[in-house]
Amino acid sequence: MNILEIKNINIYYGGKEILKDINIDIKKNEILCIMGPSGCGKSTLLSLINGFLTENGGEYTGDVILKGENIKAMKPIQLRRSISTLFQDSKPFPLSIENNILYPIEFYEGKVKNKKERISSYLKDVNLYNEVKDDLKMSALKLSGGQKQRLCIARMLTTDPDILIFDEPCSSLDMENTLIIEKLIKRLSEKYTVILTTHNEEQAKRIADRTILIGK
Repeated sequence: MNILEIKNINIYYGGKEILKDINIDIKKNEILCIMGPSGCGKSTLLSLINGFLTENGGEYTGDVILKGENIKAMKPIQLRRSISTLFQDSKPFPLSIENNILYPIEFYEGKVKNKKERISSYLKDVNLYNEVKDDLKMSALKLSGGQKQRLCIARMLTTDPDILIFDEPCSSLDMENTLIIEKLIKRLSEKYTVILTTHNEEQAKRIADRTILIGK
């Protein structure tokens, strides 16, 4: 079953063609890895899928179909909830650990019931709870690099998305933390569909169900 269909896509910025004739069908719970040289348009393709492309001045022809609905017909807030993105430069908010989780929930839902349970649930989903359960009011900026990345991933889950997008999720991590994040992404794919970019061919072999190459 396809959860996302990218059909006959051509992307332009300022009249310049960035990507041409892109067609991709993505199955539910698949881990799809997008590879290609720097500047080939990997991040641009992600920005199309999550709706940021047109907000940032880009244009495209073709269609992106999410669960049978064209994203052109979706409200931005609906699309943001359905497709959650970890950008390459994503960082924890300069808030406490617990407020990094609460902030997006309150943004989308308003007043939050069962705060403690929901915070612990999302932190457990990324195997972080046991490491921080006694320091939830501590600034998230004091966490280690790997912990910060897992907190950002926990934050992604708070919108109950269908698709998780990761743009070079391990580019700033050492090998130990890279393997932790890869294992986590594999486990999350049991519940979510995952699209990620990487320059690391070995990482793609370890983690992806399918890899596609794009380039100029």
